[in-house]
Amino acid sequence: MLTYLLRRATMAVVVMVIVSVICFVLSNVASDPAVGIGGAQATDEDLALIRKTYGLDRPLPVRYVEYVSSLLQGDFGTSYLAKRPVLEMIAERLPVTALLAFLSMALALAIALPLGCAAALWPNTIIDRFAQFLAVAGQAIPNFWAGLLLIVVFGVQLRWLPISGSDTLAHFVLPSITLGTFAMPPLMRLIRAGMIDVLASDYIRTARAMGIRPVALTFKYALKNAVLPVISLAAVQLGFMLGGSIVVESIFALNGVGYLAWQSMSRSDMPVIQAIVLLISMIYIVLTLAADLLNGFMDPRLRSGRK
Repeated sequence: MLTYLLRRATMAVVVMVIVSVICFVLSNVASDPAVGIGGAQATDEDLALIRKTYGLDRPLPVRYVEYVSSLLQGDFGTSYLAKRPVLEMIAERLPVTALLAFLSMALALAIALPLGCAAALWPNTIIDRFAQFLAVAGQAIPNFWAGLLLIVVFGVQLRWLPISGSDTLAHFVLPSITLGTFAMPPLMRLIRAGMIDVLASDYIRTARAMGIRPVALTFKYALKNAVLPVISLAAVQLGFMLGGSIVVESIFALNGVGYLAWQSMSRSDMPVIQAIVLLISMIYIVLTLAADLLNGFMDPRLRSGRK
């Protein structure tokens, strides 16, 4: 188990280094940060002065080494436009994004668990087909289109819910539905497949022959074992939600990290973009590592030290 843990931790570090290189290179090559700072009206002399002031005239490898050195000291840089530490700006908005992610995951699980169980208990019935239809629709509909549709129906026409801002929990209802329905399909498919496998196992047939009630058989014995892989997948999906929140927060103008990323990209504020990409990548890698470790603890071969 220790070897497995060290191997996965090493892979996580390598992935983090690769992400930092790609993020730094693309953010400095895809567009000129000096143009974003100086604006469209800046002259060549202005751009040259900006590059010299911010060190953008130095070779890219030298700047990357300095960037990594600052990261290791906990310094993610200063915003070109806001003139504030990047970590301070992210810390102000992170609670909004975290709340959106957890509400979306709660909604996804609230839909996936009962529908997945029902589809497994009554396979090839109208319930199963309805569950599979929802899974296909939830994964096929783009987030931006679903968000705009919810805004038009529930925000503009019916006026039931607010369509922008993050002042109250009501402001999170439509964004959570938009993000949660996209995370729901893989969770529901996994719980359905897991329940079908568990219900066909020998110990379930034995328990059924012993006269254990169907309700206890389903929820006390079958669901307890089938839900374990779902926990691992939910951790990975939570990381995807943090990345997908950029689109959703931009649509609903939620004052979170995703909306900050969209604002920074539109203004070429590279230190903020780099910090947000690294932060989301780190969270995703940590969640994936945690899911792998959970699967490792559940795998008896890894617990016993066998490969």
